[in-house]
Amino acid sequence: MLKILGRVTSINVRKVLWAADEMGLAYEREDWGLPIRDPNVPEFLGLNPNGQVPVIIDDGFTLWESHAILRYLAERAGSDLLPGKGTERALVDQWMSWQSTELNFAWSYVVRAKLRNFPPDPDPARISESISGWTRMMQILEAQLAGGPGYVANGRFSLADIVIGLSSHRWMRVPFDKPKLPAVEAHLREMQSRPAGQAYLGATTP
Repeated sequence: MLKILGRVTSINVRKVLWAADEMGLAYEREDWGLPIRDPNVPEFLGLNPNGQVPVIIDDGFTLWESHAILRYLAERAGSDLLPGKGTERALVDQWMSWQSTELNFAWSYVVRAKLRNFPPDPDPARISESISGWTRMMQILEAQLAGGPGYVANGRFSLADIVIGLSSHRWMRVPFDKPKLPAVEAHLREMQSRPAGQAYLGATTP
């Protein structure tokens, strides 16, 4: 049985859970990650020396890093959520990589400050800088979604839509003044309408 280690409140864990549900994979989930269960213990660090979730264990094979896990599970399941064709796969990879580097980096400070109260006395200038960078990245996404049939890559649902849908959900959940991004909002509604996505794009998940 596939085992997924991580707390549901982690955006990276939700990527893996949502993808596994879309693929119809059977799995067991085990809570790890603060504040539920500290991963900085030998038991967990032996699986992932970074002390981060998610981690999967699949028939004795251990893997960490959420996007590596997504690709592995899609190939394991033979799922078209990760296209096999070179150019189509490259575009999915491109947007997944963009989410984990450019987009994730841009929101880092303001998300920690406003969702996690860390640091407890955040620097207003750094919050403003983070919001500005995050907004710029979301406008890039808006242009991508507005220029096509409503999916991130190749005109159909893929792993890229999972990671971007969760990112847009986070954008909407963090309180600050935002520009209207109609294509992003439409894409998020579409992702929320998917049965497998509903549990991970609700009002209580950050």
